[in-house]
Amino acid sequence: MNREAAAAQPYEFKDTYQFRFTRKIADGGMGSIYEAHLFGSEGFEKTVTIKTIREKFTGDRDFVDMFIGEAKLVADLVHQNIVQIYKLGRIGNQYYIAMEFVNGINLQEFSNRHIELGTKVPHELGAFIISRVCRGLEYAHTKRDKHGAPLAVVHRDISPKNLMISAEGEVKITDFGIAKARNLMKDQEGQVLMGKAQYMSPEQAQYMPTDARSDVFSLGVVMFELLTGESIFGTNEDTTVILENVVVKDIPRPRDVNPDIPEALEKIIMKALERNLSKRYQDAGKMGYDIEYYMYHKGYGPTIVTLEKYMRQLFPHLYKAPLEKEDQQTTSRPVKVTDSERKMAEANTVIDPKPPAKK
Repeated sequence: MNREAAAAQPYEFKDTYQFRFTRKIADGGMGSIYEAHLFGSEGFEKTVTIKTIREKFTGDRDFVDMFIGEAKLVADLVHQNIVQIYKLGRIGNQYYIAMEFVNGINLQEFSNRHIELGTKVPHELGAFIISRVCRGLEYAHTKRDKHGAPLAVVHRDISPKNLMISAEGEVKITDFGIAKARNLMKDQEGQVLMGKAQYMSPEQAQYMPTDARSDVFSLGVVMFELLTGESIFGTNEDTTVILENVVVKDIPRPRDVNPDIPEALEKIIMKALERNLSKRYQDAGKMGYDIEYYMYHKGYGPTIVTLEKYMRQLFPHLYKAPLEKEDQQTTSRPVKVTDSERKMAEANTVIDPKPPAKK
């Protein structure tokens, strides 16, 4: 066999990954998020995000399976509007996911900033943000496996905290932790209710099977809140009350809350919020098309550059030099960490161990 033919043959090699944790970004209900640096040969370095399972849940097999399933699912979801996953690793009994680092804020923080300023989100920019989420969902919903069979992905947790806006004006969907996909993620529908109550679709709130249209409804709720600044189904009420509101409460027209919203956008929001599945948008792509037609059919409309310029005004700290950010971090209040997280941080590295020997 000549050299060219040999090089074309499948082969494998083993390598290790080294990460240095630089700061904790956030604690979630069942996991923690860190900013870290990935190191390679010859001084290679890349900023990544590390997601870990909180120590008290490492023995919960169902949760660990969801964590692993998220990594396996999103590994093949390669799209500019979805946060990319690089690696699933394990240190002892603690799993971690290395993923794309997004220097930015989530949509909840974006909305909160406008509340602080006493202003509304510009409807053109709000529409642009939602249109990008539509394209990310369209890709995920229509994704097929290596054999060409539909994966039937449903995110099931579309909410402001799971939608990111980068400093460059890119919009990205994150956290597929409770997503379902054929033969990959457990759906447990009819048995377990997962997600944020105020953003659920009526079918999800009633433990019924969900499909891509459920994510469309959730996105309609997000779009309503983004452009009006008001919640549809409540936030401080008991979860049972919110779930009932999702199923039966009259949905107000967006223009009754914010008259500045154009009629065309109101029509799109109300179609996304149809409780009747046959009347709702049948896919996120069609919803995205209608928003894009509204933005661009008369000519020039908002782009990622437009959103970046706006972000610079609202969140100037995102654009400061790294040294300035480090100074801010050293004076910030420390975040409590668990024993296992402290050991990982004190070591400053995470070295992926060799895979266990096959039995």
